[in-house]
Amino acid sequence: MSFKFLENSPARPVVKYWLALGVVLVFFQIFIGGVTRLTGSGLSITEWKIVTGTLPPLNQVDWKSEFLKYQATPQYQKINQGMSLSDFKFIYFWEYFHRLWARMMGFVFIIPFFYFLWKGWLSKKLIGRLGWVIGFSVVAASFGIIMVMSGLRDRPWVNAYKLSIHLTLGFSVFAFLLWALFHEFFPKVEILKKQDFRKLARWTFGIGLVQFIFGGLMSGMKAGLFFPTWPDMNGHLFAEVLFDKAQWNLINLEHYDTNAFAPALIQFLHRNTAYFLAVLVSYFSFKLWKGNTPQTRRLAILIFSAISLQVFLGVFTLINCKGSIPVLWGILHQAGGVVLLAILLYSNFLTRKVN
Repeated sequence: MSFKFLENSPARPVVKYWLALGVVLVFFQIFIGGVTRLTGSGLSITEWKIVTGTLPPLNQVDWKSEFLKYQATPQYQKINQGMSLSDFKFIYFWEYFHRLWARMMGFVFIIPFFYFLWKGWLSKKLIGRLGWVIGFSVVAASFGIIMVMSGLRDRPWVNAYKLSIHLTLGFSVFAFLLWALFHEFFPKVEILKKQDFRKLARWTFGIGLVQFIFGGLMSGMKAGLFFPTWPDMNGHLFAEVLFDKAQWNLINLEHYDTNAFAPALIQFLHRNTAYFLAVLVSYFSFKLWKGNTPQTRRLAILIFSAISLQVFLGVFTLINCKGSIPVLWGILHQAGGVVLLAILLYSNFLTRKVN
């Protein structure tokens, strides 16, 4: 089999729609992953069977077998002791759905990819961009297994640091695929060549990505439960535990679930990075608005609306962390973060250097 490549011709419509479908599927995979995490479902399936794991339990005997495996986990023994089989089926569904969606994405992506490659419908540049997508997809899937295994030993939850890495890898797949889509859908879009725009676009996306990582750590550590107040932190401008020098050690960062230090530190960083990002994005929006063209003004409205909504979702999620993290608000906040970063990535696309 020999492969042909496009040189400078635009991609066929079917390739563009395939890329768009991929972006939507990855977005919902991140969304489903958030629901899986927030409902405490991620450890319900204790084994990773790539082929046979495609089918769920089909009878009562199989369900009881899966439930017995889950009952041997720290999560069941320390948190869900006495859970009914029907409750187990609920959390099993979300983890199964998350894994099934990942398998479906693999088929939707890989089979058309080789077909388009064989037909010569992919340019060399597009193949290069999709190479990054494939690479990060493999790493994200592998790290998903590592993350789940971290919650089947001593802790009743997956490791927060590994969760944040897995989430960031998932977003990386989304971002690289979205970048490829931008190039195919908008090859002739007018580039904003002003140097200030380019620098601000890079800074906002970079800080936004750091904030996304802190968000993953917030979720993994359930840090919102420790300080569910705003704008203060349980009545103080800064959490008091952060002023205790004895708390600043690697042990507290590693064993974040045994004291309030690490959750306080991560929430402090997440809050203040959010303030900085909001100011930076607002300034970027202001500069774009002053650009006084329809294109710059549309982009200004888009990114300012996105950051405003995300700040609202973040605050509302936090103040509703009374005893448990609100699933609906938590997943909307995570989805809002992905949308915001997608818009900031688009601003980088519009301000990129063109050779």
